[in-house]
Amino acid sequence: MLQEVLEISLRSLIISFSATLLSMLWSIPISIILTSSKSKLSETISSIINSLVGFPTVLIGLVLYLMLSNQGPLGFLKLLYSPQAIILGQSILITPLAISVLRNTLQTVYENCWELTLALGGTEKDVFKLVAVESTSGILSSLIICFSRAIGELGVALMIGGNIKGYTRVLTTSIALEISKGEFELAITLGLILLFISIALALILRLLRWVYLD
Repeated sequence: MLQEVLEISLRSLIISFSATLLSMLWSIPISIILTSSKSKLSETISSIINSLVGFPTVLIGLVLYLMLSNQGPLGFLKLLYSPQAIILGQSILITPLAISVLRNTLQTVYENCWELTLALGGTEKDVFKLVAVESTSGILSSLIICFSRAIGELGVALMIGGNIKGYTRVLTTSIALEISKGEFELAITLGLILLFISIALALILRLLRWVYLD
């Protein structure tokens, strides 16, 4: 039992961390573009993205299931019921949250640095360099927030991961399975591990803010 719990916990950490990094690959550039652009289009896109933060996970899972199934347009990739499918699903799920948090961080730093840098004779390139440095804390915070969201997700992991023992079973799907089986002891153990991870992430986030603010 202990080995199985450790295996599930490690798999959950790897999958969710991979999904978070994958999401950051496009979330950071999109956030920078939306922050630097002052057009109405960028504001509209930002509003739409913010509204998608609470998008139902089961709906994302359903869409991805239809796309990744054998009859779907991406069926040839053979990703359904694999860890890669969960990584893809979680990365899509947390993208609106990542962009929303990143844009708020970049917007605040950008507004604070813009006039000061130009007043001191700097260029727009210098502004973006300064923004990148000053936004480090915010970027790390958004990464932790998104990771916390990903590891606590159930709908996507269950629908396109399949909850296959030793392969795609993660903490949330395991908890749901054990509860349905009446194995409350194991479900509670897994739940406590998930809670511990969430608390640890919150403490790390607080520590990062304390370090950078001081």
